[in-house]
Amino acid sequence: MLQFKLVLLGDSSVGKSSIVHRFVKDSFDEFRESTIGAAFLSQTVKLGKHDDVTIKFEIWDTAGQERYKSLAPMYYRNANAALIVYDVTQPGSLLKAQSWVEELKHKVGDQDLVICLVGNKLDLCAEDPNARQVDIDDAQAYAQEKHLLFHEVSAKTGVGVAQIFQEMGEKVYEQKTAESAAAAASRPRKAVNVELQRPSTNDSTTCCA
Repeated sequence: MLQFKLVLLGDSSVGKSSIVHRFVKDSFDEFRESTIGAAFLSQTVKLGKHDDVTIKFEIWDTAGQERYKSLAPMYYRNANAALIVYDVTQPGSLLKAQSWVEELKHKVGDQDLVICLVGNKLDLCAEDPNARQVDIDDAQAYAQEKHLLFHEVSAKTGVGVAQIFQEMGEKVYEQKTAESAAAAASRPRKAVNVELQRPSTNDSTTCCA
């Protein structure tokens, strides 16, 4: 089974841990305490688009508090995928998510990392349309500009959460299989000697003896 490292980044209280627990345990805790440092969970995903290949995500859920931000590089180093989460009901939340995207692209490189921008707390917008403070068109336009995957979800109801990890799993798998194929194609091939064997002039049984 292929294993891929996935990291969640974003401000405190945007719902990173709630998204992970909805995905891994299909549960939601209204009063979940803030993550300290980072938490580790894992979950498998079956990729229906690839002959039902199953992959395993090793998930690092990082703390969003400013005092833990310096620890983030330790967790996103060597990651294959990243979820950058913002709160659709908080003005300025998208800007903070964008700073995480820029940091990742600068320090990790966008060629080696599948990044998904995720707007959480859609359930609050369903309850009160005036609760939305981040326009979906703005977030989507930014994601397209930076070549990111993009989803809006609700960790509370589960809407859209499974689709995030499904799409990310497919993208990471496609990227890694393409890299493996390219590496195999670039390996020098062993030369094959196709020269015909000539009769030995010292062999009395040959026609030329």
